[in-house]
Amino acid sequence: MALLWEWQYDGACRTVSPEVFFHPEGERGPARRERDERAKAVCATCPVLQQCRDQALTAREPYGVWGGMTEAEREAYYAQQVG
Repeated sequence: MALLWEWQYDGACRTVSPEVFFHPEGERGPARRERDERAKAVCATCPVLQQCRDQALTAREPYGVWGGMTEAEREAYYAQQVG
């Protein structure tokens, strides 16, 4: 089971505050977009981006930026899969 998650040790996010990836309650507008873009910039440099994205989509992660995708982007992906 541990090997299933071992990829996380190589994540670029491990050296960045989780606050970059998860919005505080009530965050909206430009502040949220800018934070999401900062998180996605970290993801863009990540050697395990695809594993992270696959895990987030499979687990239907409801919060935060995972694998370079925001909550809204994951919801749009799920909606596309149904239709």
